[in-house]
Amino acid sequence: MEALVTPSAINPDADVPHGPPATVVGDPGQPAANAPVAAVDYRIDPSRYRHWSMTFDGPIATLGLDIDEDAGIRPGYKLKLNSYDLGVDIELNDAVNRIRFEHPEVRTVVVTSLKDRIFCSGANIFMLGVSSHAWKVNFCKFTNETRNGLEDSSAHSGLKFLAAVNGACAGGGYELALACDEILLVDDRSSAVSLPEVPLLGVLPGTGGLTRVTDKRHVRHDLADVFCTTTEGVRGARAKEWRLVDDIAKPAAFARKVGERAAALAARSERPADGRPVAWTPLERTVDDEGLHYAHVDVVIDRAKRVATFTIAAPSGAQPDGIDAIVAAGTGWWPLAMARELDDAILSMRTNELEVGTWVLKTTGDAAAVLASDARLLEHADHWFVRETIGFVRRTLSRLDVSSRTLFALIDEGSCFAGTLLELALACDRAYMLALPDAPERAPTIAANEVNFGSYPMATGQSRLARRFYDDAAELAAVRATIGTSLDGDAAMAVGLVTMAPDDIDWADEVRIALEERASMSPDALTGMEANLRFNGTETMATRVFGRLTAWQNWIFNRPNAVGEKGALKLYGKGEKARFDWKRV
Repeated sequence: MEALVTPSAINPDADVPHGPPATVVGDPGQPAANAPVAAVDYRIDPSRYRHWSMTFDGPIATLGLDIDEDAGIRPGYKLKLNSYDLGVDIELNDAVNRIRFEHPEVRTVVVTSLKDRIFCSGANIFMLGVSSHAWKVNFCKFTNETRNGLEDSSAHSGLKFLAAVNGACAGGGYELALACDEILLVDDRSSAVSLPEVPLLGVLPGTGGLTRVTDKRHVRHDLADVFCTTTEGVRGARAKEWRLVDDIAKPAAFARKVGERAAALAARSERPADGRPVAWTPLERTVDDEGLHYAHVDVVIDRAKRVATFTIAAPSGAQPDGIDAIVAAGTGWWPLAMARELDDAILSMRTNELEVGTWVLKTTGDAAAVLASDARLLEHADHWFVRETIGFVRRTLSRLDVSSRTLFALIDEGSCFAGTLLELALACDRAYMLALPDAPERAPTIAANEVNFGSYPMATGQSRLARRFYDDAAELAAVRATIGTSLDGDAAMAVGLVTMAPDDIDWADEVRIALEERASMSPDALTGMEANLRFNGTETMATRVFGRLTAWQNWIFNRPNAVGEKGALKLYGKGEKARFDWKRV
């Protein structure tokens, strides 16, 4: 992968390499010295892959991992032994999206290594050792989301994943395998699966390893304890006996067994053999001093106030109606186009604008157009392309949920928080809605529809409405009864869909004070508070990954036992033993 990193003129403490600026990939020309440049660009295409290859054989696709050790996303380390960094996962995320949309005939994806006797050794330790805490956290979060995306596609779209572990498989490499539906391990007397982070690095298998071993694979907790504190891992029959893998195969039979298991998984899928492919076209974006600008999403950054305003536009103009026209529209179809842009904006802001702690979400356009788009989504929800589009919107909204930023929705004149776009307000920590008692014809309204009751479940498995009302049947019924109507501020308050509805006399001051107060509070305290409040109630494997496990990992990443001068992560590979502070905290 080309270097996707540039020094950040707007954030001198950003975790980027020193030296002359590099041109942002996808943005022509050299950015001005004082321009708000993107330190990491998540947009890529297969012509620029350095680590992954894709091959296709009818319903079976193979993703081959062959990491170029000299092609790290940042300088300062080599990606030896098929170890990965953020750039490797950016490619993986893109590759899986291309399989989802460009290859509807694919029903099983085989994930394997193209290197001899090594599947993947996990996240590059030297990369972690030279990275700031913020870089490590964002890297781990994106890796979590990529792994969860495999499971999301398996559950909702019928795209199955088989890990063909044809060599040593450690740490994050095993976590990638764990995200697949099945794991087949070569039984060659040396290849093993392992999660050695605790004994080797003083950290945790933080991209879901611990959680998937227990919640997904149901490895007995005492055996998991042994497994996670053993550097050499577990191989062969014992790995199968402990449920760490689904099956094993001798080297001579491995390829045949992979083919058999891939075919068996494919037989469980409903993805079409004759679906019309949809090209995963380049995502257009411009960057300037003010922020990020797309066709349907606009992000304006006020760095002095540490606030970014996201404005998401409703569809405009004639929209495709029948399913053939919808498929022909491809990535230009509004729900998918809007979600791709919002997804990229979230990732860019999350990684590159660390001090912009408050995101204000606004919408603009015709609410009726959003509701009409949703009607087509629901009408054709069983079609593979529409199902994949719903999945992309679902994963984008989930990415918003787990972003460590304050989220406020402002529902003012010209807003269109309806249906799918209402989910944005429901995802927020607070929603302020302008009331215009003296000019009701100009008053903003919101509108719920059926998509708000389960089309886009959170990591908890609940709709955002169910989370909001703790699954209270009466309160949910009251909202459902409003479908087909538009709610002004008073009506929205009555059914609990907004936090406050100031009138036009108080609006500006209420919003200003709320934003100023938020900006004055500890970012660390807010991150902990928001995450806990957003994921109340139901707990799932995904919420444990993003909540409990990630919180512990973030704390451990800050502790001297891991990252101090004599910490395990700092001394890895130097031949010196870590010096621990033995006090339990």
